[in-house]
Amino acid sequence: MEELLKNDLLSPYVSMLDIDLNDAFSSIKQKEWTADNFKFATAVSVMSSSRIEGETLEVDSYVKHKVLNIEYLPNLTEKPNDLYAAYEFARDNRLSLSNFYKAHSIATRQLLPEAQRGVIRTGNMLIMEQQSQRIQYEAAPASIVKKEFKRFWDELETLLAGSPGTEEIFYYASYIHLVFVKIHLFNDGNGRAARLLEKWFLSSHLGQNAWYIASEYYYYHNLQAYYNNLARIGLFYEDLKYEKTLPFLLMLPKALEIQYKSS
Repeated sequence: MEELLKNDLLSPYVSMLDIDLNDAFSSIKQKEWTADNFKFATAVSVMSSSRIEGETLEVDSYVKHKVLNIEYLPNLTEKPNDLYAAYEFARDNRLSLSNFYKAHSIATRQLLPEAQRGVIRTGNMLIMEQQSQRIQYEAAPASIVKKEFKRFWDELETLLAGSPGTEEIFYYASYIHLVFVKIHLFNDGNGRAARLLEKWFLSSHLGQNAWYIASEYYYYHNLQAYYNNLARIGLFYEDLKYEKTLPFLLMLPKALEIQYKSS
């Protein structure tokens, strides 16, 4: 059976990189690992990811909420705070299937009924763009979603057990993000989970300072490109054209490049 997490675009991906990923990440590796640094970086990541999903609190306001203990109305902070707790859980636990389900359950405490948290959906699903409410794509049909996710996770575990180079790590982190979004495992919270999973994979290979990478912030500030690059590979799950994934895969290195050049 054909792999979901393909390596056939790795060579053109590397040739299209605008920066040396080792050099760019080295500046992040040198940043001191402290509770305050993690809190600030994760507040930015969490609220950026939440904004993508339609939450209304501004990123800088949420940073004030987490770092300076500024209070806002609970309806503005409850869902982001759950996602923040999921990032903390991921920081403190290895990436495994049971821990991934647990992280989703934490992230969706204010989003889904308890019976649906960390539980594979049983119905079909169309994914809509948050801003335009246009159909973006159709997720994996309910009849195959368990099988497709098992394929995906088996391949992910193989990647976790290996020793890929930095370019491969970034390549596969983005590919994992993309394929998980297309499978759309849960009834809700899939986008948040995919962006967390990308970061969790990076930290599994690159160490704890990978949590400082501002990928979610970049996706939020380039939201139309993010949506377009997700959509360009096709509308229907069983007819996806993964050869068109390079524009999406190159967004994560671009996020690192911008962060590196501004540091």
